[in-house]
Amino acid sequence: MKIAVLPGDGIGPEIVAQAVKVLDVLAKDGLKIELEYGDIGGAGYDAAGDPYPAATSKLAIDADAVLLGAVGGYRYDSLPRPMRPEQGLLRIRKELGLFANLRPAVLYPELASASSLKPEVVAGLDIMILRELTGDIYFGQPRGLRRTPDGEREGFDTMLYSESEIARIAHVGFGTAMKRGKRLCSVDKANVLETSVLWREVVMEVAKNYPEIELSHMYVDNAAMQLVRNPKQFDVILTGNMFGDILSDEASMLTGSIGMLPSASLDAHGKGLYEPIHGSAPDIAGQNIANPLATILSVAMMMRHTFGNEAAAARIENAVKKTLAEGLRTSDIHQEGMRKVGTREMGDAVAARL
Repeated sequence: MKIAVLPGDGIGPEIVAQAVKVLDVLAKDGLKIELEYGDIGGAGYDAAGDPYPAATSKLAIDADAVLLGAVGGYRYDSLPRPMRPEQGLLRIRKELGLFANLRPAVLYPELASASSLKPEVVAGLDIMILRELTGDIYFGQPRGLRRTPDGEREGFDTMLYSESEIARIAHVGFGTAMKRGKRLCSVDKANVLETSVLWREVVMEVAKNYPEIELSHMYVDNAAMQLVRNPKQFDVILTGNMFGDILSDEASMLTGSIGMLPSASLDAHGKGLYEPIHGSAPDIAGQNIANPLATILSVAMMMRHTFGNEAAAARIENAVKKTLAEGLRTSDIHQEGMRKVGTREMGDAVAARL
């Protein structure tokens, strides 16, 4: 298992170090794991003047999977847009063809009271949000800033999806639903956006290949409301890049903390980039308080989706569950009566239970 490790910025190096502890345990137990490290985001800019250096690109291309921490930091905000850390993340996704972003939102029973919603609303929550990752308004052209004839500044971006892009992610969505509760809700804004009209039409066409799946459609504004009103109505949510970005972050708070949610970004052949869905949190970097569980759970997704090792994936997830059941909490999920631990202590605890 050749894994490219890109710690990135902010809390990235801290949380990735805890995930590497888990990989070390698996390696000691017999899995052949090879790690190579590279720079991305602000770290890439600092090292090579580029948020996605050529050396990192080669490393990512040659690897079987990529483990990434987070990118971004306040001190990079003044850089020209092509040099900002977030561009490194967009470029690696595009270069590797990582079009399918799987973001599970699972509430562990021990964290039901940590959710911002009532326990009875979120108890048993298990949603998979599938976000298309290489199209939409984040990549559409033309885009830019310009001045109107009367001298006023205006910004413009292009929301763009092709039929093949939609069909590709839809097949992944229906395939995912087949392995779960066989229900898929496609989220769009077809009452306003031409892009969404096409999205809905193509999803309905692809659905003919999956007669066992119960397909529904929902406008994105309603979906945002329903996620906090009755989240357990959803099984798999299929949506585009921008809507998926927003809805998956919203869903993260149903689980008690954004620090609990892993993600997988896959190409057409199962190669993936695995990362927590949260950001670099520069305000708490270096303080040993960040929650590493989302990163550790991302390694479980890596074992499952890229390497097909369900046993290793289940071991990691069970180690996390046992650690939580024994009352260990980082500050973001801490509750009265629980034992508060730091980033390193949580990583050590999961590795020990593994």
